[in-house]
Amino acid sequence: MNWKAVAGAVVMAGAAFGSVTAADGTHESRNALMKQIGGSAGALAAIAKGTKPYDAEAVKAALTTIATTAKAFPDQFKPGTETGDEAASPKIWENMDDFKARAAKLSTDAETALAQLPADPAAVGATMNTLGANCAGCHKAYRLGK
Repeated sequence: MNWKAVAGAVVMAGAAFGSVTAADGTHESRNALMKQIGGSAGALAAIAKGTKPYDAEAVKAALTTIATTAKAFPDQFKPGTETGDEAASPKIWENMDDFKARAAKLSTDAETALAQLPADPAAVGATMNTLGANCAGCHKAYRLGK
């Protein structure tokens, strides 16, 4: 049995299930989606740093999760869900078009990386630089400090 393929399938199923179950626009659903992206970024970072061996299936799974989740993420910030969220800035709702554009760019960059699958840890690191810049820019503009 190919355990890498099984693990990749489990990650993909979890991402799809998480996106479906986390679609209610609550603070918890937003956190769940961010944790999916963070977990995928962590998996890529481990490969880029050499703490985990390069695994094409793991890279594919992580990039797919980031691409899919980034598309769904802005939909979690529906009108009327502005209050009670400790980490989300009111600026999100004031500039929703920019917020959506930033999420779309993250998704597109992840899809581009997926299409040109990084073939080694150095290429995964370069991909992480691109994706990380997207994340950092959005967090700087729209995430409140704790």
